[in-house]
Amino acid sequence: MGIQSFYFVKIRVEVLYYSVNYTRRHRLTLLSRRTERSINPELQNPPETMSDDKTTDQYGVLLYYKYVDIPNLNDLLTFYRSNCSSLSLLGRVRLSSNGVNVTVGGNLSSLERHIEDLKANSNLFDGTDFKLATCHQPLNDDVAKECGFTSLSIRIVKELVTLSSHPLLKSPEISNAGRHLSALEFHSTIHNANKESPENSLVLLDARNLYETRIGKFHAPNVETLDPQVRQYSDFSSWIDDRGEQLKGKKILMYCTGGIRCEMASAYIRSKGAGFENVFQLFGGIQRYLEQFPDGGYFKGKNFVFDHRISVGGSDASTVGSCLICQCSFDDYSSRCRCTYCRMLVLVCHSCQNESALYVCELCQKQGKAVGSKQLIENDDSKKSLEGDEFPNFSSDTMFLPQMLRGDGKKCAIPNILMNNVSDVRTTRKLRILCLHGFRQNASSFKGRTASLAKKLKKIAEFVFVDAPHEVPFIYQTPVPVHHVNGASFSLPASPPPPMEKCKKKFAWFLAPNFDGSNGVDWKLADGPFDPLQYQQQTAGYDISLSHLENVFSQEGPFDGVLGFSQGAAMTAVISAQQEKLKGKIDFKFVVLCSGFALHMKEMECSPIKCPSLHIFGNEHGQDRQIANQVSKELASLYDGSCSVIVEHDCGHIIPTRSPYIDEIKAFLGQFLQEL
Repeated sequence: MGIQSFYFVKIRVEVLYYSVNYTRRHRLTLLSRRTERSINPELQNPPETMSDDKTTDQYGVLLYYKYVDIPNLNDLLTFYRSNCSSLSLLGRVRLSSNGVNVTVGGNLSSLERHIEDLKANSNLFDGTDFKLATCHQPLNDDVAKECGFTSLSIRIVKELVTLSSHPLLKSPEISNAGRHLSALEFHSTIHNANKESPENSLVLLDARNLYETRIGKFHAPNVETLDPQVRQYSDFSSWIDDRGEQLKGKKILMYCTGGIRCEMASAYIRSKGAGFENVFQLFGGIQRYLEQFPDGGYFKGKNFVFDHRISVGGSDASTVGSCLICQCSFDDYSSRCRCTYCRMLVLVCHSCQNESALYVCELCQKQGKAVGSKQLIENDDSKKSLEGDEFPNFSSDTMFLPQMLRGDGKKCAIPNILMNNVSDVRTTRKLRILCLHGFRQNASSFKGRTASLAKKLKKIAEFVFVDAPHEVPFIYQTPVPVHHVNGASFSLPASPPPPMEKCKKKFAWFLAPNFDGSNGVDWKLADGPFDPLQYQQQTAGYDISLSHLENVFSQEGPFDGVLGFSQGAAMTAVISAQQEKLKGKIDFKFVVLCSGFALHMKEMECSPIKCPSLHIFGNEHGQDRQIANQVSKELASLYDGSCSVIVEHDCGHIIPTRSPYIDEIKAFLGQFLQEL
């Protein structure tokens, strides 16, 4: 680079600094480092470990966790707020009654001071493994913001990490966690097993998410390595439940990024009893292992981290990841590309990013999803800011995707733009709930009936409505005779049914065994007066309805939960009772059963049902003339009481949306909300 060019760059840095009102002193350092890296390629990858010549201007990241009973959580919260703010630390601090989980960044001297203050403040942190590493300051504001490194977030949470997607179920005792192995012990165990036959009983178990394992994992030729391939950690326990026999009797070596996920996961495995005692975990996680073995040892690739560094590798780290589209060697998540359907991070090389803006992760591909398989609709509220966007309702033949930011800062729906990456999404994922209508209804009418509910829940949930598979005929009743006091009677004049072209088709999940299969081609005269207990005889057609729902989940999923009303609640109850058998085809975390009832079917003979459930029905004086209070109570009694909630109301055969009922509904759903 010539002298003139150098001074031009230097002047540009100074102009940028003085023309913007930066509030932090390190902004000039950040700009200067960017300039140095553009001049000297050798500075592109600064060291990730502590050095002896550190200065007060060096930047670093501190990670630590500690499971310990906190006697006074509010006092600890006050300490963290005061200490971290005074030291200008940025990042995430999570506190609970059973410990802390912290990832913060700042000047090295400030991070070291934070550690000293912690130790001086309380002996709770004796023995804590403080992982402190030097690194570059955040160079990409978008990545830093997504990772939480542009602000300080201190929150009290129920759990430091959420092992189960069923938050109402009790977590395992952390005191029962697997024994810690140092990096050297962990390495030696793998080394000795690797020299044995492939039939040895050692199993390496990765406790991380799929996108993390795609850029690095442990590998030894004669040691079996299990990758659960889960989207999120809360799916891990279900994977363990499905493969318990595969792990029983094995010596299990678990690992994760820094160790905290293995604490809870190993305790969960050991809680299964005999045959699951030999569970061990890598102390300090992959990070400590790479410090002990800078060349990577048995770890191949890079270690994904949840801060602005994105990934950290050993001195000889190879690229083990590949582009989702073209399969070329690639392991850079800095573009933050995400799956169009489930929003999981995906690897897309720069060339493929320029050609496409919509991606489908490998898990969604296995479920048969593909770009272009669904109609995309624009957001009616396109003029609202993206932060806190309120998504509209949509029925089963459409799919809505969040809006994206264009390069000029304006917003538009995905189909109208060609983006270079999808990292511009700034949303907290809402719960996707599949809604099943009642007997002789349809998706459109049920959407209308639940419009008030959808409006009250629009910040936390989006509803998907689908028609049942069985079309039923249009029925009309003959006029009912009116009796006078003197015993005489007469019939009101019959009014003709409305024209067929103005009537929408009606559907059902279950039919009467003697149903003749006629559909809604024309109006049909009822065989007799309305029977309020007809739902008890409608038990046929389950297999077709189940197959229909499997297709819905495959084509329109994933869904977090299922909401059913009346007969739709009966169908929802059956699939929740069969949840274990339906895994992989119909997956959900919870059910909401409104004015529900239980059908006398063999599929319901598995009480108690373990699926978290919310039961909403009229009380004894609730004026629900369709489904009696006692019938809905009997359905609720089939569910495990430790993970079910009952809301009784006085509003009739509807889903109530006024307080206090809507508050109880929000409280139940709020437990399942998860940020991406």
